[in-house]
Amino acid sequence: MSATAAASLTSTGEAVQFWVLGITAVIGALCTVLMKKAVHSALCLAGTMIILAVFYLANGAYFLGVVQIIVYTGAIMMLFLFVVMLVGVTAADSLTETLKGQRWLAALCGLGFGILLIAGIGNAGLKTFNGLGRVNSGGHVEALAALIFTKYVFAFEITGALLITAAVGAMVLTHKERTERAATQRELAERRVREGVQLPPLPAPGVYARHNAVDVPGLLPDGTPSDLTVSKTLRARGQVRDVSAEAIEDLKALEQRSAERLGREEAAK
Repeated sequence: MSATAAASLTSTGEAVQFWVLGITAVIGALCTVLMKKAVHSALCLAGTMIILAVFYLANGAYFLGVVQIIVYTGAIMMLFLFVVMLVGVTAADSLTETLKGQRWLAALCGLGFGILLIAGIGNAGLKTFNGLGRVNSGGHVEALAALIFTKYVFAFEITGALLITAAVGAMVLTHKERTERAATQRELAERRVREGVQLPPLPAPGVYARHNAVDVPGLLPDGTPSDLTVSKTLRARGQVRDVSAEAIEDLKALEQRSAERLGREEAAK
């Protein structure tokens, strides 16, 4: 079947689906590279993988589509996302080079991958098509296994070796050898006593709270706000409410409503 005849068999719905999802996938891939926060990049990559799964399902490769969602998007990407959120990787961490020259090495690797990709697409046969029925005549899983363990077995083993090497390298780079014994809870408590730091539990936030009040500092017995009751992150972002203005106004409003309620109760008697 010629390329023109194959293109004529494409319905309008398939064409619209391809252009909409293709553009969305390209945008997601660019956002994965250009986003400053690692969590946002991971989310964009997960969305791109889901779109790839939709492409597989639309072309009749149901096994690949399900594997794409369950294994890559559902397991690997979500694991990576949770690790990034728990570790707390920021944009400033990505600017620190743990290995000298790694940016130039990454650029060369990207250039080499681009050349291989262009060469592979250029050598692909675009004039003849075997059709999904002929390729998957023995079943999706059987056909995929036959290709992986016969024609592409060398590339498959090399990919597995690269993944194992990357996992070991990540553990080596992130491992920090402890040079001294970890302090016990008793030693930490004795250190706080000697240094005269906050010994009792921290005071609770938000004395005049109408919600969880993590952005409202608590008041000390003398009425002054305590800096220990709000998170340092909120204070650095400037998201801490002024208790001397808003909280006092709320207190006056509460006192006024209480006085009005007591007046109504006395008038009813």
